[in-house]
Amino acid sequence: MSSQESRPTIHIPGTSSHTLAPRPGADVREGTLRYLKAGTGAPLVLLHTVRTQAEHFRHLIPLVADRYTVYALDLPGMGYSEIVPGASYDEPAMRAGVERLLTELDLNDVTLVGESMGAVLALTTAADLPERVRRVVAVNTYDFPGGIARSSLLARVVVSGVLAPVVGPVIAGVEPKPALSKILQGGLGDRSALRADYLDELLRVGGRPGYPTVARGVYQALPSLIAARSHYPDVKAPVHLVYGEKDWSRPSDREANRKLLPAADFTQVPKAGHFIALERPDVLADLLNAVA
Repeated sequence: MSSQESRPTIHIPGTSSHTLAPRPGADVREGTLRYLKAGTGAPLVLLHTVRTQAEHFRHLIPLVADRYTVYALDLPGMGYSEIVPGASYDEPAMRAGVERLLTELDLNDVTLVGESMGAVLALTTAADLPERVRRVVAVNTYDFPGGIARSSLLARVVVSGVLAPVVGPVIAGVEPKPALSKILQGGLGDRSALRADYLDELLRVGGRPGYPTVARGVYQALPSLIAARSHYPDVKAPVHLVYGEKDWSRPSDREANRKLLPAADFTQVPKAGHFIALERPDVLADLLNAVA
């Protein structure tokens, strides 16, 4: 990565940026991971949503850093993590990146908080590493058919185009600001929660060489995120499922996960959409600080 690529335009007070190098002898498709760190206390790992990055938690981190040591990860290929040619962006590959963070930093007694795609990864990582995970907060799990295409007609058209053979890579490389704004606003009950500087940062990252391939790979990975639900019953740690009232998931999707995780606590946030970390970080902070 160039020095310009490695510097986001948004700085979250109290955070520092770090990288995790590929492991010696690891698969050549294993790239450098970038994460933000802040605070003191037991480890809290934050896993972001589809088409975002660690700065997705810009409003949450200051609210919990007094009680946790926070690690906000850029998932493989996303944000400022390295884009490796030929890498996979299916659920097992992204989960491997999360597990690298926990094992390479030797984190224990971890609270895993994920939103959307990150919620799925929080649950599957907890299933894989029960000895390291204390609890899971899974926010708007992205594990249902359609995914972001349920956001709006525009989202359906764009995602269908990105996934199409031949023209898909071309469409993935064209991301007009008004279109991205409209699609992301479809995941918000309060559209003003999408701040202009954050949108500009996402567009900047989207301009990184190779990022259209990553974006297309993530959209193509939805079936693997759905399949990952088979791991949910293996989670031993306490789980709290959080859904926005206006999330893209349907009541039947939420109820299906409650059946897979019958001991889980359940919260529905009134009027909120898919991106609760942007709209209602206070709800997540209250939940986390209460059990710190």
